[in-house]
Formats: sequence, C-alpha cells, structure tokens
Amino acid sequence: MNNAGKRPSGRVDRYHHGDLRAALISAAEDVLAEEGLEGFSLRAAARRAGVSIAAPAHHFGGAAGLLSEVAMLGFIELAKHLDVADLGATPTKRLRLQGEGYVRFASTYPGRFHLMFRRDLLSDEHVGLREAGDKALAQLETTVRAKLGLDANQPLDSAARAMLLATWSIVHGFAHLLLDGKLAHMHADATSDDLLDRVLPEMLSSQWPD
Repeated sequence: MNNAGKRPSGRVDRYHHGDLRAALISAAEDVLAEEGLEGFSLRAAARRAGVSIAAPAHHFGGAAGLLSEVAMLGFIELAKHLDVADLGATPTKRLRLQGEGYVRFASTYPGRFHLMFRRDLLSDEHVGLREAGDKALAQLETTVRAKLGLDANQPLDSAARAMLLATWSIVHGFAHLLLDGKLAHMHADATSDDLLDRVLPEMLSSQWPD
C-alpha cells in the first residue's frame, strides 16, 4: 500500500492550526485546578494536552510563558467581575459589589487566582499580562476616585493610594482565607455559599457602611 502523502500518526496532528496553543493553555489550567502550583510542570501540561514536551516550549518559550498566558486570562476575567453593572449605585455600594465580585472570581477560578500574583513564576516581559493586570486594578481605582471625589486625571494622593491598597487587601485576604478553609473556626456552620452570600456582604458593609 502506498503511504505517500499520508499524515504521520503523531498526537499533535489532531490539532488544527492555532488550536494547539489554546489546548495547551486549557491543559495548564486543568493541571493548576487539580494539582495546584506545586503540581504544575510543562511536562504535565503537555501530557494533558496529548502532545510532546517540545510543544509548550515551542509555543510559549517555557513554563513562565505558558503560565503568564493563564494569568493574563485570569486578570481579564477578574476585570469582568469588577465591572459593576449597577451604574446607579453609590461609589460605596459599587465598592462593596466589586469586593464581592473579586472574591467570587477567586472562588470560581482558584487555579488562576493563586497563580496571578506569583510574579516569581511569571514573565516580566509579557505585555498582555501587564495590560490585563492594570485594567483590573483600574476598575477598583475608578471607584475609589469616585468615592473620594477625585477626577480621572488627578493624581492619587496618599489617602487615595491607602484606600485603594486597603480595598484590595481586604478582599484579597478574604479570598485566600475562603479558599484555604480558614474561616471555619469563625463560621463553623457556614457553607461556601453562606460565606459568599451572607458573611462577605456583612464584612464589606462593616468596612464601607452607607
């Protein structure tokens, strides 16, 4: 039988042009979700995608490049969670809604969340990652500016920077405590839904009352 012109039987061939890159990103997310950062490797991502170890190195240059793509997607999704649709809300209410959105993002995408702030694992040269991170932070900054009465072109003073940092720290810390199961001793009977739907809004209201 003449096999001339027949495609090789390698596993990579099942991907159309452009599909392999997306498949590797998806595989990396699956590994992170199931094994955590400690269990991630290029080999594990390649195995999950059904390709050779050379494939992720070729497309992303290494682990930092692949993880930076996943982190970029995380910040893009985080920005969506911080994009409060209730435009009629006061700045204080928007800040609380954004806080809830931040924690819900972390709860929905724990693998991305744990990765996004690990600069030691990411590429400093990934332009898309920097832009996505800046866009997400800008969502909170815009609300802080509105709450303090600062124009968009007005530089943040020390009080505004402190409030922005406090806002991020509060919700970021709550998200970590939630994901790590550290809230059980304070809310022994609370489910994850209770913590998100009841405890978190109460906590945010105590920080930013009407």
